[in-house]
Amino acid sequence: MGVVLPVLFALLAAVSNALATVLQRRAALTVPQDRGFRPGLVLDLLRRPVWLAGILAVIVAGAGQAAALATGPLALVQPLFVLELPLALLIASLLTRRRLPGSLWLAVAGVVTGLGVALAAASPTGNRTHVALDRWLPALIACAAAVLLLTAAGLRRPPGRARAGCLGAATAVCYALTAALMKTSLHLLDVGGITGFLTGWQTYAFAASGICALLLLEHAMQGGPLVASQPALTLGDATVSLLLGVLLYEEHLRSGWWLVPQLLGVALIVTGVFALARNGRSGHTAAG
Repeated sequence: MGVVLPVLFALLAAVSNALATVLQRRAALTVPQDRGFRPGLVLDLLRRPVWLAGILAVIVAGAGQAAALATGPLALVQPLFVLELPLALLIASLLTRRRLPGSLWLAVAGVVTGLGVALAAASPTGNRTHVALDRWLPALIACAAAVLLLTAAGLRRPPGRARAGCLGAATAVCYALTAALMKTSLHLLDVGGITGFLTGWQTYAFAASGICALLLLEHAMQGGPLVASQPALTLGDATVSLLLGVLLYEEHLRSGWWLVPQLLGVALIVTGVFALARNGRSGHTAAG
């Protein structure tokens, strides 16, 4: 089906998610920090209109992501969400009417250039829609174990970088798994209609994974600085999604000498993401 439609839908989702991140962090910073995992945090946030606006943006992002996954490979769609961090900082600067310094614009250019180079060199192909249960089970077990270990590690630490980083990484795994399950659920909807969608276990699994991701995200944003949570979330989501795309959906990436520009692109992305998170945390906090 080509790459234009999935890329456009993914970009729409990235912009919406970036707006949601800014609004949700603003709301999360208005409630007291807790050392433990508190499901009631969401109930507190429900009383804040800013958080509700962020949830609306999440819904729009979910629709864009669903359309992107229905028309393109997981290994193409999910890495585009790396753009959420620079977009979030740009949106935060607009809301606070503060100009981004030249160093941040340079970091934004690095992320965008690196992403373009990496994806062009990798050229993800394949759009398998059915994954057998025996392929799903190891992936589900591995993802669940990673989320539990990362969450436990984060909650054992006081609010700060280590806590935010661990919870951000756990959120990333949930996001990637949610996207992988959503892709199959959309195929069930296309083939079997609403009945096929509602009778597929993947539908309920991606809903549960998405709820876990939302809850973990709120605690990650509340648990420490952006410099720790956002790189773990941004880079972790892209990495785990690539692995799930290759292992579950048998998507293909170019190898051989193409690995050189791919690695160069990844290096630019990683450098840019850490620079944005480190130097942009004050602007993002101000937006909150």
